[in-house]
Amino acid sequence: MDKTILGQVALSYCPVIDRQRNVMATRLTVSPLQLGRRMAVDELLEAVGQVWPADGQRVALSVRSETLLSDLLTVQPTTNVMIEVPKFMACDPLHRDAILTLAANGNMLLLSGRPDQPLPRELLGAFKYAIVDMADERRLDAVPAPAGIQRSIGFFQDGIRSMAEMESAFQRNAVAVVGWPIDDVIKVKPGRSAATSRPDLQAIIELINQVDAEAPMGQLEATLKRDPTLAYKLMRYINSPVFGLSVEISSFSHAVMLLGYQRLKRWLALLLVTAGSDANQRPVMFAAVRRGLLMEALAPPGSDSTVCSEMFICGVFSLLDRMLQQPFAELLKTIPVPDQVYKALVESSGPYEYAIHLVRCLEGGTAHDIMDAADRALLEMRTINRALLKALAGAIELT
Repeated sequence: MDKTILGQVALSYCPVIDRQRNVMATRLTVSPLQLGRRMAVDELLEAVGQVWPADGQRVALSVRSETLLSDLLTVQPTTNVMIEVPKFMACDPLHRDAILTLAANGNMLLLSGRPDQPLPRELLGAFKYAIVDMADERRLDAVPAPAGIQRSIGFFQDGIRSMAEMESAFQRNAVAVVGWPIDDVIKVKPGRSAATSRPDLQAIIELINQVDAEAPMGQLEATLKRDPTLAYKLMRYINSPVFGLSVEISSFSHAVMLLGYQRLKRWLALLLVTAGSDANQRPVMFAAVRRGLLMEALAPPGSDSTVCSEMFICGVFSLLDRMLQQPFAELLKTIPVPDQVYKALVESSGPYEYAIHLVRCLEGGTAHDIMDAADRALLEMRTINRALLKALAGAIELT
């Protein structure tokens, strides 16, 4: 995945979440590092296709280069590729035929922004949905639309940052929301531990503590038996191609014997953040898995397995405070983590802090923010973009 274009753009991503709180697609934002530079659209589609093949999940491309987007409109991406078209390009007669051809070929087109004038009927029919930013949502302030303008297609609400904003968008009949509904204020309830705040996670938290203490195998297996689905999910994660084990693990005792207690911690961390049945937690789970894989992919060249595992755990656990509604300083009293992970999550310090900051910027941040974080991390954009695409592909394999 070493395309020239990966050194010419800043990539970022966020989920597209439907009304059932499932992630229906991933939005990949492509921002040029240098305005006016010509970039190869075939390289972009090849890189995208390695993560989202034709028979795979959907991806929505938000290309912030007019020349690159113009080229994209004239080729034929696979039909699982959705394309965002800004209003100024949708209203330009120069792009009319390309837009109609793409729609006829089965690509979902998304109208980004609210046109100042009504689109011609045949052109409006080419767009499945509109994307409306929270900041531009007229109905938030009950301001009437200009004369002759009315919403005639379904819409995605963009810029969502909290559960409350997500719920509000769905109440306004949004088809989906775009963004990260994970910034709600943590509501701390005195006297509650991680296990009591989420009883469904108690067995996993106990297992993490037992593995950290290297408890006898019989004790670990007794904990697993309290929730029969845990062993199944754990084996599925351990044997995933993402982690590249050369031997298939057949049982928990086999995993301990072959991998050892310390190496098991990464999979238990993954198990913890993907457990539970609360539909509103699905976006948080989506983010946590990708943060873990991305942190690991950003590990310095030549890093040993301990560093890679710790960076993975750091990313996976970086949203645990949101999931369990407890600040990290309290939460990590009952869930053991390596010292450097503790420093990154509780003190915003240590050797992993630069990476967790970068990972947050890649979740839909501006190109300027991403480039600043890259400079701080002493990483080239090509390296970061490769790591991001690798992590997004790995996360899909885990689902």
